[in-house]
Amino acid sequence: MHPVILFDGVCNFCDASVQFILNRDKKETFHFASLQSEAGQKLLEKYNVPENVDSMILVENDKVYYKSSAALRISRHLDSAWKLLYIFMIVPAPIRNIVYDLIAKNRYKWFGQKESCMLPPPAVRKRFL
Repeated sequence: MHPVILFDGVCNFCDASVQFILNRDKKETFHFASLQSEAGQKLLEKYNVPENVDSMILVENDKVYYKSSAALRISRHLDSAWKLLYIFMIVPAPIRNIVYDLIAKNRYKWFGQKESCMLPPPAVRKRFL
């Protein structure tokens, strides 16, 4: 099974992050689901993700990763030098998550939000659950 990235489908920053990943995931490693979608809700339930999790979520090898751990695990699969960011996994998660939490808390204020989830372009639609 492909790793699945769960993201906030109405968040402009999250949408930009998905586009960033799509453009750097030439091996098509990742599939995607918005947190608001039926598929996203089923995955949240299956993996008992707490309702208060305010994070991009990675489901990989039947395990769930949140916040900076998810972002860094995603980076190791991306093309070019982005995979080098994975070295930051040596930094304890509470320290890594300080910046992550600051962005997550302010993402709507700083980047805005959409009325609804975006419709993926036909070329990548098969990668969205």
